Amino acid sequence: MLTEHLIFLDLETTGSSAARDRVTEVGLVEVNHGRVLGEWATLVNPGVNIPPMIQSLTGITDEMVARAPSFADISRELLDRIDGKLLVAHNARFDYGFLRNEFQRIGIDYTSRVLCTVKLSRRLFPHHQRHNLDILMTRHGITCDARHRALGDARVLWQLTQCWHRELDAATIASAAELAA
Repeated sequence: MLTEHLIFLDLETTGSSAARDRVTEVGLVEVNHGRVLGEWATLVNPGVNIPPMIQSLTGITDEMVARAPSFADISRELLDRIDGKLLVAHNARFDYGFLRNEFQRIGIDYTSRVLCTVKLSRRLFPHHQRHNLDILMTRHGITCDARHRALGDARVLWQLTQCWHRELDAATIASAAELAA
């Protein structure tokens, strides 16, 4: 896994429906052959109000995104950063669905290879019942100074991957990643 060009990605959104809701924040950590190349994050003006429950969870308010760029405004830079790389996300179907829909709204047909860390964790640790990010952070001793913020959560995914590579051999992880993709 660490022999590839990876993008550890997290999105914050206005809700759970990729067809109806919108992205409010993008965060990513770019890693190539196990070396961090950089990080990138931006708030995104979703063009709609952020529900109070989501504001409470993420800390992202309507006021914070009022002057932020729209997804269309960041789309070229984001695409340049992620295109052709393996996207690694927790509940990847969620993040990937939002990305595809946001790009589609502006006329870009975006596709990518995706690896879900929930599925990967289930393959690597089938004896554990729960694999949500908070549980995995506790299980592996990972802390986060910005939980439920895009860059903070993307950093957690990179730390989690590093933990797995310290705990398990590369062949086991590669086999599980192939099955989890």
